[in-house]
Amino acid sequence: MTGGRDQLRSTFDGAALLYDAVRPGYPEALFEDVVSLSGIPPGVRILEIGCGTGQATVPLVRRGYEVLCVELGENLAAVARRNLAAYPGVEVRVGAFEEYQIGDGIFDLAVSATAFHWLDPGVAYPKVARVLRPGGSVALFWNEHVRSEGDEAFFEAAQAVYARQAPEIFDGNYGGPPRPEEVPDRTAEIEASGSFGPPIRRRYRWDQAYDAAEYVRVLDTYSGHRNLDDETRGRLFRGIGRLIRDGFGGRIVKGYQTSLYVARKG
Repeated sequence: MTGGRDQLRSTFDGAALLYDAVRPGYPEALFEDVVSLSGIPPGVRILEIGCGTGQATVPLVRRGYEVLCVELGENLAAVARRNLAAYPGVEVRVGAFEEYQIGDGIFDLAVSATAFHWLDPGVAYPKVARVLRPGGSVALFWNEHVRSEGDEAFFEAAQAVYARQAPEIFDGNYGGPPRPEEVPDRTAEIEASGSFGPPIRRRYRWDQAYDAAEYVRVLDTYSGHRNLDDETRGRLFRGIGRLIRDGFGGRIVKGYQTSLYVARKG
């Protein structure tokens, strides 16, 4: 993947409306587990790190919680404010979490949805612990691509298109999506931070079907793809679209696993 972490994590802001339209959300069961595993009572304050367009924020504010969101991208934050306009007790601020000034000990829970990996863990974990009240918790979760019985080896077949049209992001060692049990476990990283106790891990498995146009739109929200020049990205997307239409009957299935980690402040 070309580009540094800071450059790549800023690419999402240029596709805020598309991101809001096509990126999948999170299972409702996850939010029930966040509430039960963290033990937070109704109405308390939550900090969300990297809220994007509010896909994880809405389920939280619907449950009656007050949420402060810190989002790096101005365009993403603007879409989030639109999506959250009907809910009181939520505020979206723009800034890099590592640098944003937040008071100590004022939140009962901190959450981050498919965003925490963009942060420097040496800075992020201690800062999250600092802004939490005693006994507060962190809930980190990610949507991750996994192998599905319905994917019909599309993702392996697509590698030829990447090699031909976008060699700068082609991974010659790619052997297809991992099985759900092969998804890396982030427990050790959270424990090694020294800021939190042993996390509780939960996993939620689900599939999403896409036609060619839908899948290309999803690809256009991925940082590595957005970092390509326009000509290369266009060639790649046309090739992927043709592969779906001509080789897979116009429709593919992508397997997802949402991984949740909830840990108490140490």
